[in-house]
Amino acid sequence: MALIDTIIGATGQWVSKSDAEATLANPLAWLRKTSGYAAVNRIIGLSIPFATRNRFSVEALRPGYVRARIKLKGNKNHFGSLYAGAYFLVAEIPGGVLTLFDLGPKYTPILKEMTLQFLQPANSDVTVEFSLTPDEVAAILKEADATGRAKFTLEGQLHDDEGNHVANSIAHYRVRKQVFQESAD
Repeated sequence: MALIDTIIGATGQWVSKSDAEATLANPLAWLRKTSGYAAVNRIIGLSIPFATRNRFSVEALRPGYVRARIKLKGNKNHFGSLYAGAYFLVAEIPGGVLTLFDLGPKYTPILKEMTLQFLQPANSDVTVEFSLTPDEVAAILKEADATGRAKFTLEGQLHDDEGNHVANSIAHYRVRKQVFQESAD
């Protein structure tokens, strides 16, 4: 596990130091950004092969923030719009991504409950954004360090490529600290 922990930590530092707005006008900054996201998506794919098969990807990642996308291609339902399970996938995995890259690999995210409210069919790719404030991250770390686990909730709005608000998600997570030892107070 130490090797993957090192890779996750190094990838998180690489991505957090890249310019999220970099374009080909600055090729080195653009390469740093795109290679960082490629590494993040590769780590996700190695951990959760189902995500890669269903064309899930992280598009933006910085401390306390993640934006993810699920492709319509390969994820259509019998009506030709995005399959319900694809909505769930794009709304669930970012909680783990935030946990790994904001808290570190010593904290394991576990989804406890999730609800989705479908507002209208998506006939294109769907994106979602989630964020945690520095105070929220600090509170999660403090509780997990003190008790071995902590709870947090992420609420998201899912949008299609035209900007239509197609669904809402509420995900309740628990973070477990690996190798937790209770203090002997």
